[in-house]
Amino acid sequence: MKALLGQTYNEILQIINSLNAPAFTAKQICDWIYNKGVYSIEDMTNLSLKIRENLSLSYTIGITPYIKEVISKDGTRKYLFCYDDSIFVEAVLIFDRQRTTLCISTQAGCKMNCEFCATGKQGFARNLTSNEIINIYKVLNNRCLESDIKQQISNIVFMGMGEPLDNWQEVQKTLDILTSSWGYGLSPRRITVSSCGYLPTIKEFLDSSQVDLAISLHNAINKERIEIMPIEKAYPIKEVVNLLRQYDWKGQRQLTFEYIVFKNLNDTNSHINALAKLLNGLACKINLIPFNTIPNTRFVATHREELEIFANKLRIKGFNVRIRQSKGEDISAACGLLSTKEQKL
Repeated sequence: MKALLGQTYNEILQIINSLNAPAFTAKQICDWIYNKGVYSIEDMTNLSLKIRENLSLSYTIGITPYIKEVISKDGTRKYLFCYDDSIFVEAVLIFDRQRTTLCISTQAGCKMNCEFCATGKQGFARNLTSNEIINIYKVLNNRCLESDIKQQISNIVFMGMGEPLDNWQEVQKTLDILTSSWGYGLSPRRITVSSCGYLPTIKEFLDSSQVDLAISLHNAINKERIEIMPIEKAYPIKEVVNLLRQYDWKGQRQLTFEYIVFKNLNDTNSHINALAKLLNGLACKINLIPFNTIPNTRFVATHREELEIFANKLRIKGFNVRIRQSKGEDISAACGLLSTKEQKL
């Protein structure tokens, strides 16, 4: 059976046309799936019985519940999903006052093999479909509305497992569903897609959506970045930044560079100067991130005081800098810690 959840309006319209049903039925189905949140085609009561029966022959809503919830001492929650081919994926809910942020995944594992990331270390299994990505949002938003949370998801960051722009076709469909009036109707300002600099699809992403972009940078010196991020060899960060300079970042759409600070590795004055030279004149923010230790690593986290010094030196050069607080480290839910390598049914 094929899933309706994760289908765009145009795709559902094609399904309706194949059933010789009225075109307006497509909008009704979208309303039932993305607005009213039904779990069964039978519950789409303003569709004729014949349409519901014909639709049910080949389609289902396509909802997969999470199989595990783990709660951090700081309130962060991590969820484990298992899809039909025994593929495991994690997602995280982060709570901050009135904001509830979903950190969503787009791949099972990752091809990029960044040395400091547990997801990259586990290898790559496959891309997630738009059904599987949207399913995470739908299921966890419903979880947020339950009695012990009572706060729906307000922000989505594509910073979970995988490189979103390496799965651009399915991510594009997901963004369309999240932001369109026939879908969930979320503001693009509430959504951020993170990329390590996957150049082949960045332009298409920028041209076809209005959501924010975060680039995982971590070192502005080419030969050093290659050592920790193999993507630098194929798609140098300088070329990525040159492309980004062609777009307007002075309006509502935001550009952020993520920079994990490693002790005695990328935290010297030469690294600050290289970063300032790379981003000079570009309207952007810089997020400094404490390193969350993964097993068998050569990296050492920088102390908070040293992070503050690093941040202030960048501020003196005119940059908007924020030190991001890590949450969920005790349940391996913080930045760089997601991994399902040991999961089994």
